[in-house]
Amino acid sequence: MNPIQYIDLHQESLMKSYHDLHSLAEPSWQEERTSCYILKCLRGAGVTVKTFQSHHGIIAEIPGISKKVVALRADMDALVQEVDGVVKANHSCGHDAHSTMVLYTALAIASSGIRPKHTLRFIFQPAEEKGEGALQMINDGALENVTYIFGVHVRPSTEVPYMKASPVIVHGSAETIRGTIKGLQAHASRPQDGINVIEAAALLVQKLQQINLETEIPYSIKMTQFETNNKASNVIPETAVFAIDARAQSNDVMNELNRLTKEAFEQTMEQTETSISWSAEEFVPAATLNEKAIKLAEAAIADILGMENVVSVCVSQGGEDFHFYTAENPDITATMIGLGCDLTPGLHHPDMKFNLQALIYGTKILINTVMMVAEE
Repeated sequence: MNPIQYIDLHQESLMKSYHDLHSLAEPSWQEERTSCYILKCLRGAGVTVKTFQSHHGIIAEIPGISKKVVALRADMDALVQEVDGVVKANHSCGHDAHSTMVLYTALAIASSGIRPKHTLRFIFQPAEEKGEGALQMINDGALENVTYIFGVHVRPSTEVPYMKASPVIVHGSAETIRGTIKGLQAHASRPQDGINVIEAAALLVQKLQQINLETEIPYSIKMTQFETNNKASNVIPETAVFAIDARAQSNDVMNELNRLTKEAFEQTMEQTETSISWSAEEFVPAATLNEKAIKLAEAAIADILGMENVVSVCVSQGGEDFHFYTAENPDITATMIGLGCDLTPGLHHPDMKFNLQALIYGTKILINTVMMVAEE
């Protein structure tokens, strides 16, 4: 059976799988039930799978004639957020949709009996929301012999309209900088005897606001969390913790932001006599565009939706750990497809919703993409 025909004939089961995965929403590194569900489907179709003791990621393969590998990646984890007054895991970023489409791409090709020229690998990745899952999968050999890797992400209607798709999402780089400021405790009536960490933080905020890069590339840096250990209003606190959100649409600009942020820390310490320790966490690199991969994805989209429904580029200020796959392995040809699906009111919104019919044409686009490359 032709893999595209498989999707047409199994639309009902595809939708059921989506709803099943949606109901199994699990936080980063805790995707046990999600992984078990996907494994059961893959094994039932005779697809070879590899699992890991330290996490719930999966590598599935349909063997080809050559050792070259064409990979397709899905993320599995959900956000933890407040929904209707309850804090819980919630699939408001569409990872359940991505897992569904990649799963049914594998099932459709496996059912066809086709033995592709190149091996097809399907990577089901944990912990994208932490910015850690891609690196873990790389460490576990997910990119061994890979020459191409593709990803997919549902997009807000403001970026890519329904029944359209983009062959490339230009994500920016993002990171969280967490730090601690240490001063000297004193009674509030004798401020000269202490070193006030709140005043140091205020100076640091000013210095961050004064960062001005001569570039047209979008960027931002701002303090998003601040807390002292002070339980009394008449005491100058000694310790404070903070978080800074940094974003840039290119890796070079992010590097410059980091350099200037370090200078801001050093200047604040010098001027306030505090000490500041910090570390960068949840870093994800910006997308690196690959014209060959973009052209291949464009052709796959056009074949399913028509060339008039190809959105040439989707620019997102958000970050994505998919781009570690190429940041760590720059010789790999890669792109992430942006899928229009009438997504509202936005990604990460607790009430995010989209038109589920996009799962059908999204899966067909993924089938076309990997099969075109696998038969090169």
